[in-house]
Amino acid sequence: MEEKTNVEEIQEEKKPEKIEEKEPTNIINFKDFGKVEMVVAMILEVEKVENADRLLKLEVDTGEDKRTLVAGVADYYSTEDLKGRKIIIVKNLKPAKIRGVHSRGMILAASGPDGRPYIPIIPEDTPIGAKLK
Repeated sequence: MEEKTNVEEIQEEKKPEKIEEKEPTNIINFKDFGKVEMVVAMILEVEKVENADRLLKLEVDTGEDKRTLVAGVADYYSTEDLKGRKIIIVKNLKPAKIRGVHSRGMILAASGPDGRPYIPIIPEDTPIGAKLK
């Protein structure tokens, strides 16, 4: 076995293999992020959306108004789990009609590797209408 004496050859062997990093395609700037209005809301009423297994219709209080949201979380959260709970919503999302229900916002939830939604727990003392920054 040949012993290496050249410092450059030894250093070359010790260099870790470079992993090519891909540049994310969905990067937004701070100004764009500032347009997203996220607030703490209280779920007042919950019901299943007719003819939709996964959808729930939520009536929420945002501190400024009461509005309806549609959320695809019925496979994982019951109406009892959600009623009276504080959640985070995107308040200024363009309204959409989902299965005949006019939805004015979106709840924030993490998505697990299996696609399961996880709605964050908001401390009870967080005021309704509090803005996330």
